[in-house]
Amino acid sequence: MVDSVTSLPPGLWLSQAPIAASTVPAADAVDALFKTVTFTAVVQAILAILLAYGILLSIRSIVGGLSENVPRRFRLLIKQSVPFLKGTVLVFTISYLLRLFFNLTGANLLALTGTIAVALGFAFKDYASSIVAGIVNLFEGPFRMGDRIQIGEHYGEVVDYGLRGLCLQTPDDNAVTIPHNATWTNPISNANSGQLEAQVATDFYFSHEADTNLATEILYQAAYSSRYTQLKLPVVVVVTEEPWATHLKLKAYPMDARDEFIYKTDLILRIKKACARRQIPYPQMPSVEQIH
Repeated sequence: MVDSVTSLPPGLWLSQAPIAASTVPAADAVDALFKTVTFTAVVQAILAILLAYGILLSIRSIVGGLSENVPRRFRLLIKQSVPFLKGTVLVFTISYLLRLFFNLTGANLLALTGTIAVALGFAFKDYASSIVAGIVNLFEGPFRMGDRIQIGEHYGEVVDYGLRGLCLQTPDDNAVTIPHNATWTNPISNANSGQLEAQVATDFYFSHEADTNLATEILYQAAYSSRYTQLKLPVVVVVTEEPWATHLKLKAYPMDARDEFIYKTDLILRIKKACARRQIPYPQMPSVEQIH
């Protein structure tokens, strides 16, 4: 009697043989990659996630509270540890979860990372891009926790650094969350770059008939007499001529970058009071022809 398999046409037998041979190793590879899911493993995973979430909340509240209650010069140093502490917790948690459900041999780990990369590339492209950008920013350091930065139209202090994005506290006390991948396509302006002080530039305009030397002296006196001024850093007045006025720009540093707008208000009030006392004239509103 002739066997039914050998009775198949030779071409059909040859075309089906590689398929049958390749499906068995593929199924074995999948079985070798995953561990058997047990009730104990699921409970351990849930507890690990809850513990990690609690630690992340504790890091944010404890480190944030500590940074606000230490001497001012140590505030930014403590705040800058938050992203690294959060990253450490996430790395250990993800590693623990992977060990619970996967056999992490060398070959399996390579297959797993390839699968995750493909899945993220198609389903979570923007989220994955934000995570990668966050890691790159963490090591390149264009900004750090506590810095006052501007990304696009948003300006404020970096008060939180998460897995997907960063949070800015604006001068209007709004919390703005910006995805990390926005930093790849938008310029980043950093006012203090990890330092406690940030330069504040205040503009003043006087009539051409005004005594420029006297006006310049008033600006210097206002800066040096303000209780917010960091006297260890330079105070500079830059004078330029406009068609309709003399422009004086006062550049000085407050002792704390957070005092930027309070400092500018203090300077303006002091200078306006001194100018009124010395009767220094202000310019008239320019016409369109004068501006152009």
